[in-house]
Amino acid sequence: MPKKAKKDKSTYEAKDIYVLEGLEPVRKRPAMYIGSTGPDGLHHLIWEVIDNGLDECMAGFANEINLKILPENRIECLDNGRGIPVDIHPQTKKSALETVMTTLHAGAKFGSKAYQVAGGLHGVGVSVVCALSKYLKAEVCRGGIKYVQEYSKGKAKKKVQKDGKCKQTGTRVCFEPDSEIFKEIEFNLKRILNHLRQQAYLTKGVKITVSDQRQKPVKNYAFYFEGGIGSYIKYLTRGVTPRHLNIFYGLGERQGIVVEAAFRYTEEYECYEESFANNIYTAEGGSHLTGFRTALTRTLNDFARRNGFLKETDDNLNGEDIREGLTGVVSVKIREPQFEGQTKAKLGNPEAKTAVEQVVSETLADFLERNPQDGRNIIEKCILSQKARKAAKAAKETVLRKGILEGLALPGKLADCSSRLPEESEIYIVEGESAGGSSRQARDRHFQAILPLRGKILNIERARLDKILASKEIKSLIIALGTAIAEDFNIDKLRYHRIIIMTDADSDGNHIRTLLLTLFYRYFKPIIEKGYLYIAQPPLYKIQAGKQIQWVGTEDEKTKVLKAMKKTIGINIQRYKGLGEMNSEELWTTTMNPENRILLQINVENAREADKIFDTLMGTEVMPRKKFIRTHAKKVKNLDI
Repeated sequence: MPKKAKKDKSTYEAKDIYVLEGLEPVRKRPAMYIGSTGPDGLHHLIWEVIDNGLDECMAGFANEINLKILPENRIECLDNGRGIPVDIHPQTKKSALETVMTTLHAGAKFGSKAYQVAGGLHGVGVSVVCALSKYLKAEVCRGGIKYVQEYSKGKAKKKVQKDGKCKQTGTRVCFEPDSEIFKEIEFNLKRILNHLRQQAYLTKGVKITVSDQRQKPVKNYAFYFEGGIGSYIKYLTRGVTPRHLNIFYGLGERQGIVVEAAFRYTEEYECYEESFANNIYTAEGGSHLTGFRTALTRTLNDFARRNGFLKETDDNLNGEDIREGLTGVVSVKIREPQFEGQTKAKLGNPEAKTAVEQVVSETLADFLERNPQDGRNIIEKCILSQKARKAAKAAKETVLRKGILEGLALPGKLADCSSRLPEESEIYIVEGESAGGSSRQARDRHFQAILPLRGKILNIERARLDKILASKEIKSLIIALGTAIAEDFNIDKLRYHRIIIMTDADSDGNHIRTLLLTLFYRYFKPIIEKGYLYIAQPPLYKIQAGKQIQWVGTEDEKTKVLKAMKKTIGINIQRYKGLGEMNSEELWTTTMNPENRILLQINVENAREADKIFDTLMGTEVMPRKKFIRTHAKKVKNLDI
């Protein structure tokens, strides 16, 4: 028999089983409850506190929420609801306020009739905020008396105290996140405003105010919308050309589930959908979004058949045809939502699909009957999308078939690397044959490939897929990457895990870079999401004094270097506008050598904001672009003239 391994001297008895009490599990594994301890998790604390006030609003007991961003990383939230109960809880023998603040899975959302619908499914919301705050103070106005209790790291400092009288009712929570948990504490005003604006649209008739008091003068904002998500659609489609005049808005209730849905078609090609359950944004959709899509496709097909837009021999419009140019929002209020994970990214309730399907089908059929011109405009957009889809499919198959026949070798263009391991391979997309020649000579052939593009590629923001695939330069890029495109896109077939855009440091180079970024954002977004897309940062200047050489990438850096060299005689400054101006050794040393180079990794923190900027800068509408340029003109640096 094999010898037993040497025994560990540590014991394994009942006493060795460590039980985390109270809110210790939250402090031990905070990411399990708020997603991360980075900026997302930090702001999630605010959303959890806000949710308590929104629950009161949805229940009809509050109509106002005030948020203050205070100095020293403190947040204060006040609502005019009923106020958290303060009487003694029968199970915990503590006040209900302390129980809610210091106990996981404690709240009026479990089994009680205090809330018909609520955002905080698991009842961990405000207790998690308490656990992850080094300071938290709760004030409750209830029954004409103000009650106060303070906490630190999930534990109450004292029992609930009476603190005078008050005329109104409500709850005020002030907290300061714990720096032991959050290494960087910086609240982003824009992020907070975007979230609370969204919540105001979802709870029509509720006023939400924000006051940023970190600096003087204090900045104040207020949101109040009577139109609900219909108004939200108007906000989301601002600055783009609508396809039809009236925004669709449907409201109804099925099986105790309240359903709201709204949409508008625009002249854009992209689809943008948002879904919510009990005011919580479900980033990964779920059953409610599936029901919305099903109802939309079926109802529009029925309308098109009934009114002769589609003949008997015509194919039905599919989901892709229906969603082109669509901006839609669906929101459900449901008694017991089943989310996937504490961060609630996806709704799982099967009954939500049925409820949304029924409400949207009925209200949309009525909308189309009452607004026949809007219906005509929508169907014409969908049929145009169907024709373009079929044309694009044929063009795409031709491109891919050609790529396979040629073995992905692009004659005279792609200088491939010898490695076939994507994780160690990288491709430089460079501007023009001159830069292509320099970079070919400079590269390490083992892992660096070069793909020169001739001139400016097609602006894909203004073109459909069939036209895009007719572009020789874009075809070359698609075949070089190996992923295919559109519904055939497969990131597992990507041949390079570093795709580096390397253009000249002038206005033409900036334009080419923007065109390429637009292409990647619209058709290769998973590449960006995986962190595979980069922008090379070649130096702007070579500053030489004798044998001493400094490469600098900004005007500020140039000033600092010259200041340091001011006593040196014979300083030579060379400004590089084009990559072709560098010899291969200089290009390798400054821009392509992994030991020395600087690469800017592309990521998308706010997809909707990025989408809007691409629409503005690269779309067909001139006025939004003109307005953007005028607004930001004074902030421009290093403009090549």
